[in-house]
Amino acid sequence: MTETAPENSPVIAEVVAKDATSTVAVAGHPLHAMSVHFPIAFVAGTVACDLFYWFAGDPFWLRAGLWTSGVAFLAGIGAGLIGTAELLLVAGIRARAASWTHAVAAMTLIAICGLNWGIRLDDPDRVLPYGLLVSLLAAVFTGLAGWHGGKLVFDHGVGLMITQKD
Repeated sequence: MTETAPENSPVIAEVVAKDATSTVAVAGHPLHAMSVHFPIAFVAGTVACDLFYWFAGDPFWLRAGLWTSGVAFLAGIGAGLIGTAELLLVAGIRARAASWTHAVAAMTLIAICGLNWGIRLDDPDRVLPYGLLVSLLAAVFTGLAGWHGGKLVFDHGVGLMITQKD
């Protein structure tokens, strides 16, 4: 780790020196960090609905999966727009490679969620096996995007607004 310490690399020192404080926030609370919980929860809910439908065969789970996949997609678009604004507006976020990895994983996740919702809108009978497989793929990308987003917050301090009172 010492080779990546700021004092050993002028490039890393320059990146670390850039402010990564959130600019899209309300009362000091970053909106992107608050909004990502909704698509995450609804992606997990869609997987659960698909599994319940597979085991129970109750058409209720088809309808519930249609709604959870749709809300996951729409909430993902909202969180993605806020995250994109942060990425473009804050030089300290743009300078970190992990931000771009997180952005690509999150945009891929939104596309997968849109596909998942589209499958259900087009033909609910395709939920098994295609909807379930796409739901599981969405869960994998949720983990991937979430991992990189967490690294940005906890390892790089991106989006944190720390004052003298803290």
